[in-house]
Order: sequence, then structure tokens, then C-alpha cells
Amino acid sequence: MDSLSQFVLGAAVSALVLGPKVGARKAALVGGVLGTLPDLDVLIPFADPVDSFVYHRGWTHSLFVHALAAPILGEALVRLFKGLREARVLAMAAVFLCLSTHALLDAMTIYGTRLFWPVFPDPVGVGSIFIVDPLYTLPLLAVTVWALLRSGWSRALGRGVAVALALSTAYLGWGVVIQSQMEARAREVFAAKGIEPEQVLAIAGPFNTVMWKVIALEDEAYHNVYLSLLDGPDPVPVYTHPRRPDLAACVAGSDAYAKLAWFSRGFLKAEERDGRLVVSDLRMGMTPDYVFQFALADLRDGAAAGIPAERDLSHRRMGEGDGGWLWARITGRPADRLAEMTGAPLPSGGPLLCAAPLAGGTPG
Repeated sequence: MDSLSQFVLGAAVSALVLGPKVGARKAALVGGVLGTLPDLDVLIPFADPVDSFVYHRGWTHSLFVHALAAPILGEALVRLFKGLREARVLAMAAVFLCLSTHALLDAMTIYGTRLFWPVFPDPVGVGSIFIVDPLYTLPLLAVTVWALLRSGWSRALGRGVAVALALSTAYLGWGVVIQSQMEARAREVFAAKGIEPEQVLAIAGPFNTVMWKVIALEDEAYHNVYLSLLDGPDPVPVYTHPRRPDLAACVAGSDAYAKLAWFSRGFLKAEERDGRLVVSDLRMGMTPDYVFQFALADLRDGAAAGIPAERDLSHRRMGEGDGGWLWARITGRPADRLAEMTGAPLPSGGPLLCAAPLAGGTPG
């Protein structure tokens, strides 16, 4: 989730737990800092951009690590604030709650969070909320500002913080329920088109939980459909794009591709771009401008020469006409997405561009 949301979540949690002991302002500031700590892993240098991508939200987001850190940081709070001298357990609980709620909130987005490292190393990414969602953040922001403006504590502030946390948590629950409904609707749409996907994934649309992107994965292709809670009886378009498993086979033996396939749960596509083999994570961003795209090999004479993994930053956040299209779909009006109506055609039955195994160096 975005940094502001994490700060105000931590601030609200800490204010509710520690506010009566140290005052609203101090508690909110402490919680905001604690709620930001797990994301400091962005400062850890990684060997290549693929490692930076897949290992962000790693051990710093583990609930087991948080349990180990809570006594240490809690003791620091006890020594810092006189009001906590007789509330050591409460201080430790506040630390754990601020750290763990950060990780749990991140896990509700699609990116992937290693909540149970090292016992269960696979990332958890529900996808029921977008990385930035004002409806989640605003109640917490309001009570955080309220707490920062008060040095003392009051019952009214306590009730306000509790209500804000209840509303934001209920909104997360709402997202999970709607996600399940949207996936079920999408499966009906795909079945009507004769599509029998291997996997289906519903992901909350940008800044809202009304419009959803649903991806259906097949071996040769993937299909996108965009559904809104406000949709009428009109049929919705399904956009089909190639995944190019023939190209993916060229780098399937590389460490970089293996990490991307593991982290993305297989929601990948490969393509040739300017003489390079580029692999994209289909979960984040929209066709063709995905947020995380990596060049893993040079393509020469039908063979792949491995290169150190490079992140392709040529994507745009929004394609032509996407602003109007997004608003139309959120409000349930039929609209075609121009960027997906002009995508690359599915490969014909001709010879593979690259059937040779990975040659040269190993990516990343």
C-alpha cells in the first residue's frame, strides 16, 4: 500500500493503544514511524532489478520477524516515554500491531507480501484493494490529523480512532467479498466466449473497488475483462493477447525467469521488443504498459543470448483515452479500451522465433 496509508494506519493503531498513556500526538507519531519501518527494505541493495522486485516486502514484512522485533522496540519505547514504564507489555503489543498491520494491509494488494517467511516463503497477494485507494485512507487520515493536533487524550478521540479503524477494516472486507463476486461473473463471461482458462485472477481497479480487472490465463494467450458493480445488461468485451510461450521457453531455465514465475504465480507474458526478449508481470498495470517488465535476453538469429536482467521502464501509467475509459467503466457505462483493441495478434502456426535453449550468460 502507499506510504501515506501505511503511516496513518500505524498512527491510528498506536493512538488507540498508547494514546491514553503518552498522549495522542506522541502516540500517533510513534505509530506512523513504526508503520513505515517495514518498507525501509527498499534501501537494501539487491544484485539485480528482478531480485529487487521479488524480494521487496520480504523478511521485513514477516509476522515472525515482527514478533521478534516487538520486545526490542517495545523496550525502547518504555525507556523513551515515562508513561509506559508500567506498561511494558502494552508497548510491545503496540509495536507488533503497528508492524503487522502494515504487512497485512500490503498482503491485501496484488503485489505479494511474504507474511510467513521463513516458514512459508511464498508471497501472499490477495488483490482485493488497489495500492492507492482514497476510501480506505481518508478515515484514517482524518483521525491521524485530529490526534496530531492534540497533546492529550480524550474519549471522543478514542471513539473516533476506533470508528476509523473499523471503517477501514470493513472496507477491506468489502473488497474481498466483491472480488469473489467479480471472479464468478468473469468466469461466466469467459465460458460464454468458449474460454477455458487455467487460472483466473480478479484485481481491484485503480483507486476503487467498483471496477475490476479479471485475467484469464491460458497457455498461448491471456484474456482481460473489465467489470463494474454498476454494469447493466450490455455485454462486456473480452480482450485477448498472446503470451508467447515459445519465447518464454528460451529463458525458462534462467534464475531470473524462475523468480518472476514464482512471484507472479505464473501470470507472465513474453514478447520481442527491439531485439530483446521482455517478460512482463500481468498483474500490475494494464496491457500493454505493465509496471514490471524485464529484458532477460537478446534475440539473435532465432536464438536467445542471456543478458543481466534489466528493467524496461518504457511503460506509461495511462494509455491514450484511458482516463475517460476508466471513469466510464467505474460508472458502469460500456466502453472499449483503445490500447487493447490494437494489441499484437496471436501468433499463427508458423515456426517458433526462438526454439533454442538459453545461450550466453545467465540473466541477473
